[in-house]
Amino acid sequence: MARRPGSHSHGDGARRSGRLDPAAVTSARRAPPPKPVSPDPDLVLLGEFGRPHGLHGEIRLKSYTGDPLAIAGYGPLRTSDGRSLELLDARPAPGAAADILLCRVKGVADRTGAEALNRVSLSIAREKLGEPDEDEFFLADLIGLAVVDEAGAQLGSIVAVPNYGGGDLLEIRSVQGGPTALLPFTKAFVPTLDVANGRVVAVLPGDFFAPPGEKPADEPA
Repeated sequence: MARRPGSHSHGDGARRSGRLDPAAVTSARRAPPPKPVSPDPDLVLLGEFGRPHGLHGEIRLKSYTGDPLAIAGYGPLRTSDGRSLELLDARPAPGAAADILLCRVKGVADRTGAEALNRVSLSIAREKLGEPDEDEFFLADLIGLAVVDEAGAQLGSIVAVPNYGGGDLLEIRSVQGGPTALLPFTKAFVPTLDVANGRVVAVLPGDFFAPPGEKPADEPA
């Protein structure tokens, strides 16, 4: 869970602060497929497996918990294909973002088994995380929300909430499709959160979805 941007966070493993200097808006653009959203409202998405690492069953894992390593401490987790899996250990992946781990899975001892987990997501029953405090929410609940401007016009949707060490970011895909762009998850850029109604109000720079190096149409060359 995370408090609104600008407030203080007191999380357990599933809570995360949303603070980031507004001046740190990033120009990084990527175009990965949207992250999976748990179809069961009683489940909270905690992470997603990536590529195998080595030959002995170790696998990359993107963690959505406040302390990325805390994902290994929740016991058996529900997979997006209906199984129950348990993480035996987890460690930070060298040279990667803070939320990318290397882990082992109980019962998986070779590369073939790890390859079968690629793109499989992990969730936990919402009841096991307790009720959110006032002005708190699960970061996973932001994935899939509509992004609108202050007049209510839809701009895009949130496909992920990454953290590369400087604070949480919203990865947003435009309603026109194409590459995604990253927005600092702060009150300056996201003045209104309306999780119950499936939307956030965002103030996007004019060239937010422009490819790197390309000027917006209304800016002189």
